[in-house]
Amino acid sequence: MLSTAALLGFCLAVTPLVITPGASFTLVSARGMAGDRRGSWAVITGTAAGVVTHAVLAGVGLAAVVMRSAELYHLLRLVGAAYLIGLGVTLLWRSRGSTPLEPKGDTGAPSTAMVHLYRAYVANVLNVKAASVYLTLGPQFVPAESVGVGSMLLLAAVHVTVMVAWLGIWSTGLAAIASRLSIQTWTRRIDRVGGLLLVALGARTAAQSR
Repeated sequence: MLSTAALLGFCLAVTPLVITPGASFTLVSARGMAGDRRGSWAVITGTAAGVVTHAVLAGVGLAAVVMRSAELYHLLRLVGAAYLIGLGVTLLWRSRGSTPLEPKGDTGAPSTAMVHLYRAYVANVLNVKAASVYLTLGPQFVPAESVGVGSMLLLAAVHVTVMVAWLGIWSTGLAAIASRLSIQTWTRRIDRVGGLLLVALGARTAAQSR
């Protein structure tokens, strides 16, 4: 069982990583500016599921095997980079207005929310840096005799709490601003900027994998 001090220490250590803009931040921003609260929380839920997945894999040692293998490590980074670039291209294409915009607010269909959840989950699971949180940072707060799935899930609970609080506040604020603006215009702008950011993130990951 981890001590309260260990959990608080991990919380302080992981917070800067959570608030640094990345794929989930970009996807949430796109949904928030569209006034799509259902989509925003679907992204947040998918990200949380990805965090838990990394914690479980680290706990059973599977992620450690991947990180120790240079070939698998580079392959995973390249797959993740390709996925990010694909998401970015999709947003850039949508920003051209070639596809209809989704309805504002909570009127989006459940299947659409599931798409956002799935995209966020895959983006997080394929993020090697997210995995490294539980392979490099996590063990600093877990005694050797406590290493396992249970201890990693406790750390994941802290990680998810910080992430949900940050992205929830961010998306809610964006939704409030979007209600006073032209949704279609701002959605295209956010899609364009978000698409460029995702492509840049993917390209950066691919370059670092060489």
